[in-house]
Amino acid sequence: MTPPQHLRHDYPHLQPISTRWHDNDLYGHVNNVTYYSYFDSAVNAYLIERGGLDIHNGEVVAFVVSSSCDYFASIAFPERIEIGLRVARLGNSSVEYQLAVFKQGENEACAAGRFVHVFVDRQSNRPLPIPERLRAALADLLVT
Repeated sequence: MTPPQHLRHDYPHLQPISTRWHDNDLYGHVNNVTYYSYFDSAVNAYLIERGGLDIHNGEVVAFVVSSSCDYFASIAFPERIEIGLRVARLGNSSVEYQLAVFKQGENEACAAGRFVHVFVDRQSNRPLPIPERLRAALADLLVT
């Protein structure tokens, strides 16, 4: 069975990231768990820059409640990569992202993942509706 293709043009936002020396494991490639930090960095950069998320003083924070990743080809330091980002589902207080890792200039993903954020009140840790500016930024990435 052929794995599904995840192509660059299917992701409306691309976040550039440089691999780091300590990302490589003993096998000479980026360790699988490091991909999750790339995903988290790409999503949060987007939320801060486009959605106005204030990670230090805002009333709203986003918690990852579910995640997964499939791997198709390895990457290693030093490589420049881009994380493709799109939104699969936008709920009242949660959002499901779909992400893909692309080597710079390549059209097929090296890995594809997903994770779910739940937006909560910083003080109570209780879910709350996604604020309008964040919702609008996320809606720009929504795919059907």
